[in-house]
Amino acid sequence: MKILIIQQKMIGDVLATSILFEAIKQQYPNAELHYVINTHTFPVVEHHPFIDHFHFFSPTHEKSKRELYKFAKQLQKEKFEVVIDVYCKFSSNLMSYCSKAKVKISKQKWYSSFIYTDAYKDADSAKTNAGLAIENRLKLLEPLGISANEIIKPKIYITDSEKANAKQFLESHAVNLSQPLFMIGVLGSGANKTYPFEYMAKVIDCIVESQPESQVLFNYIPQQKADAQTILNLCRPETQKQIYFNVFGKSLRDFLALTTHCTALIGNEGGATNMAKALDISTFTIFSPWIIKEAWNMFDDDKTHVSTHLNDFKPEAYNGESPKAMKKEALQLYKLFVPEYITPRLKAYLNQF
Repeated sequence: MKILIIQQKMIGDVLATSILFEAIKQQYPNAELHYVINTHTFPVVEHHPFIDHFHFFSPTHEKSKRELYKFAKQLQKEKFEVVIDVYCKFSSNLMSYCSKAKVKISKQKWYSSFIYTDAYKDADSAKTNAGLAIENRLKLLEPLGISANEIIKPKIYITDSEKANAKQFLESHAVNLSQPLFMIGVLGSGANKTYPFEYMAKVIDCIVESQPESQVLFNYIPQQKADAQTILNLCRPETQKQIYFNVFGKSLRDFLALTTHCTALIGNEGGATNMAKALDISTFTIFSPWIIKEAWNMFDDDKTHVSTHLNDFKPEAYNGESPKAMKKEALQLYKLFVPEYITPRLKAYLNQF
């Protein structure tokens, strides 16, 4: 059986969808599995043992309908028997349609359901602590006779050499790996997914106050250095002494390797949180007020993985609307999400280390 799975865009989505490959291989070990992803997301599925082939969707395909059509026609030549379109937008709809596969599976959308042989509506509430992002994806495998009740966790595969290089890098910067080491997701993917800088500084102060021997790393890319520096400057002087500001991953694989040596990842919800969970690293997550926590609080158990959301403390701020409907008010809602709501739970979380 030759199967194509399509999942474009964000790193967290690509990582979450990777569970489908393991589930399929468990039932169909001889299946040939292909994955369509955006080029920049490859590091989170590199060395994945259940994915046989990658097809990279590039910015060129995104900007040009002609290039997109050529890409879809190239996929058609692979003669897939099954296509699973997890993304379900125009570009992936076209790939699915052009594939001519006998079985085409996706989400139920009014504008595209005619393309697919099987279309499923996303559930609104999770049945397990895996969360909706996992459960809704596994449901797409039911036409293949694979139970959605068999939960699989996303996994990232880091090589021994990558881990060794990361350890050497940390030790060369005087990081003591026998003491607690916390990776901080100081910045989200955008302003509406970034906890206010002055609030984040207080969260980091709380970490060092609760764990005086802790060492702190910031997760940021070079283009974000100025914002990361601003947060550093807002921290107390005694906190700043514990922060290794210039110790960060120069690439996504570097970040992943460094994270394997961390005690926990703490900070804004996003790809970094999902990657830490896939590396079996403990997490404490601050959700943006407009993100639906139940969709992405994967495997929360109030101990190893803990998350917090404004809706947990001030549901009246939403006026009966769902968090997603409040996206445009995210920055105003963030102002209500004061550190005093977060730090008591954070202190309890840190006590386990």
